[in-house]
Amino acid sequence: MSEPSYTGFIPFETSRGHSSTFYKVFGDLTSGVIPVIILHGGPGAGHEYLLPYTVLWTDYGIPVILYDEVGCGQSSHMHEQDGDKTFWLPQLFLDELANLIKHFKLDRYHLLGQSFGGMMAAEYATTQPKGLRRLVLASALASSESGSKGYWLEAELLPKEDQEAIREAVDSGDYDSEGYKTAMDHYRRTFMCRTTNFPPPELIPAFKNISESTTWKTMNGDSLFDKSKGSMTSWDIIAGLHKIQAPTLVYNGEFDTSHDVTTVPFFERIPKVRWITFPDAGHMLHLETEERRKKVMKLVGEFLSQGQ
Repeated sequence: MSEPSYTGFIPFETSRGHSSTFYKVFGDLTSGVIPVIILHGGPGAGHEYLLPYTVLWTDYGIPVILYDEVGCGQSSHMHEQDGDKTFWLPQLFLDELANLIKHFKLDRYHLLGQSFGGMMAAEYATTQPKGLRRLVLASALASSESGSKGYWLEAELLPKEDQEAIREAVDSGDYDSEGYKTAMDHYRRTFMCRTTNFPPPELIPAFKNISESTTWKTMNGDSLFDKSKGSMTSWDIIAGLHKIQAPTLVYNGEFDTSHDVTTVPFFERIPKVRWITFPDAGHMLHLETEERRKKVMKLVGEFLSQGQ
């Protein structure tokens, strides 16, 4: 992975006051080549686990912009808003993305969003922004409801004792039991990142960022399997997906936490779309094996290069 060409902070005015967005730029934004803005997952995971995508600059000459969303990483954490479900809403991150685009004066750009980042990139694309040229949705959800349906379908593939532990935790609201923790460890190793050395080094900063922020819990609730208490409970953009005008690449893994049931709406409703499922892969498929990583980067690099 290459070193960033430069880093910095972008002032971002929220409904609750001043904040700043930390960013890294790889490449030359004045080169005339359309850059790609990469949105991370979580919410609250930070940009570090997406650094492998910087090969889009070194191998394909596509400038890359990575950033930490407010609430995590080196951006403003805004702890005074901890737990406030009226503040930590999708619109906050859509506004932050628009602010970043304005800061760099980009009249043309691509968007690549992974997981929650893909959800925000897709929603932003439904507004038909003039500068958006190509869209990549990596392991994204089309709605919270379909995402939850996928989690439960995957839970059925776990050992019976793990399934029972998850159901008991959701029913009781107690997520501190050893049985639940063990079940979630098995779930993450099976569906989040299918590596022998879980978690891989690139993913450790994401777990740290999420643990230091209340953003994930405020928006998602206490568990993937019970999002009824989070501010994202009713999030759903399926009805607006037909408005996306940019050519779109969608991909997920065969054993992805972003199950096919939540991926199908992208394929069925976005007018210009291609969907690839990577065999035997999980949610963080770009971190699983070197061969898989190269295939992902080749797929994305060639897709974005066609839009230059």
